[in-house]
Amino acid sequence: MTFPIARHRRPAAAVALPVVAGLLLAACGGGGSESGGAESQTINFSYASANTTEMAYETLAKDYMAAHPGVTIKTNRVALNAYNSTLTTQMQAGNGPDVMYITAGTGQAASIGQLAKAGHLLELPDAATGIPEAEMEGYSYNGKVYGVPSATAISGIVYNDVLAKQSGVTITATSTLQDVIGQCGKAKAAGKSIFGLAGSIPENTGILAMEIASSTVYGPTPTWNADRAAGKVKFAGTQGWKDALQAVADLNAAGCFQDGAAGAGFDALTNGASQGKLFGFFAPSGATKDIMDAAHGAVKLVALPFPAPTGTKTYMAVTSDLGLAGNKKTKSPSLVQDFIKFSVTPAEAKKFAEAQGSIPIGATEASDLLPQYAGVADLLSSEQYRPYGTDGWPNGQVYAALGQGVTGLLTGQKSIDDVLKAMDSAWG
Repeated sequence: MTFPIARHRRPAAAVALPVVAGLLLAACGGGGSESGGAESQTINFSYASANTTEMAYETLAKDYMAAHPGVTIKTNRVALNAYNSTLTTQMQAGNGPDVMYITAGTGQAASIGQLAKAGHLLELPDAATGIPEAEMEGYSYNGKVYGVPSATAISGIVYNDVLAKQSGVTITATSTLQDVIGQCGKAKAAGKSIFGLAGSIPENTGILAMEIASSTVYGPTPTWNADRAAGKVKFAGTQGWKDALQAVADLNAAGCFQDGAAGAGFDALTNGASQGKLFGFFAPSGATKDIMDAAHGAVKLVALPFPAPTGTKTYMAVTSDLGLAGNKKTKSPSLVQDFIKFSVTPAEAKKFAEAQGSIPIGATEASDLLPQYAGVADLLSSEQYRPYGTDGWPNGQVYAALGQGVTGLLTGQKSIDDVLKAMDSAWG
């Protein structure tokens, strides 16, 4: 079985995710480039992380140093919620890291498009050699390559199937939205919730809406973003967007989220998951590994797409939005380019994905997938997926309007039309 996976991107804000006990937030500053006449063999590498147990990039750096004696890579872990602003400030000041974790596309300030446009990124003419063209989407600017993807993830439901079945709840990749809603009361009766939602965090409410829109909007109309950019459609006039937000409202009305979801932060998800009160939440699929590792085998999770409404085909949102880029001002351009090329060699890409709990760059066989992806293997092989919808959005304000708007729907302060009009306004 082969997986002709097209890799896509999304704003880094969308990957904020809750983690259970043992996964702590970490923050530390980034570093600048080494100076000296000859090319220095010491470089600084900054990356974002939501927890201290995530070691994929640390392992990558150690592997490179082991294979290249005499090279030193100083890693700097930066808290996920501070990374974009930290990196942007450093690059503008001229003291950014030599190698950086970066978002593909143009939707965020600290993205390939934005930093390349500002002249901050090192061109990588040979880095994409051997990587399928679809995987490189979003890593070029004006025809030149400035970055490479690190791995692929599914934006969907991180789900405890074993716990859910103990309460008589069953959700699979073939379920419908109505199947889910019909079981929410059963979960509530057992003192649990099918989904946890950090309703006060726009990143989390936004990712929920985008997962549904992958089926209601981008499933039937893959060109919707291009149509919006051309002025052919608008959010407010698209039935698929209305359906996506109506699905959120229906889930909320049916009690599918935990009590107090509208005002909840990520701590509610952390506590609810660790106490066994939540079956699933909305995040990139790599979170399955984070949580299972923290539970030391006591929890088994799977990655699922969000079920589409009855009569609408379910599509997964698949993304390779996060990768690596180099600093144009580095004193070690050859070393930086070689390190980035090393990151996407087949052996290292597979090792990285296994460490991160994601899908390797260039995955072609079922054996390349971790066990938590078994339920979606058929969807991958049949290309039943779409890019994460924010791919072609012109700025981060549109996504912010969506996330904040969904919170307003939960509290009753906004209507579906209010949310979609705000998104159109943010588009510009």
